[in-house]
Amino acid sequence: MTDQLADDNDGPEWRRTVRYDRSPDEPPSVAVATALAAHLGEEPTETSVRLYDHVDPEALDALFDARSDGSAGVDAVVRFPVGPATVVVRPERVIVRPEN
Repeated sequence: MTDQLADDNDGPEWRRTVRYDRSPDEPPSVAVATALAAHLGEEPTETSVRLYDHVDPEALDALFDARSDGSAGVDAVVRFPVGPATVVVRPERVIVRPEN
């Protein structure tokens, strides 16, 4: 996981972008929860954000799951807002960045 701080053009504050590289055996919903917690500076098990208030975790996992024939899941990009942040989910990584 990497944190990247970007200068806020609207003021002197800094905003955090978190890039979380997901392992192939980690469900996307777990990766999103971990990346969101890092973005918020919280522990994943004690975060103030409930993922299922913003996206269906089972549907997200199913979208990126390997198929029964062994082939990879879809090569999709899913974006959704969580409070003042945008979550971007790709097969190999999750990015949480401040909303522009």
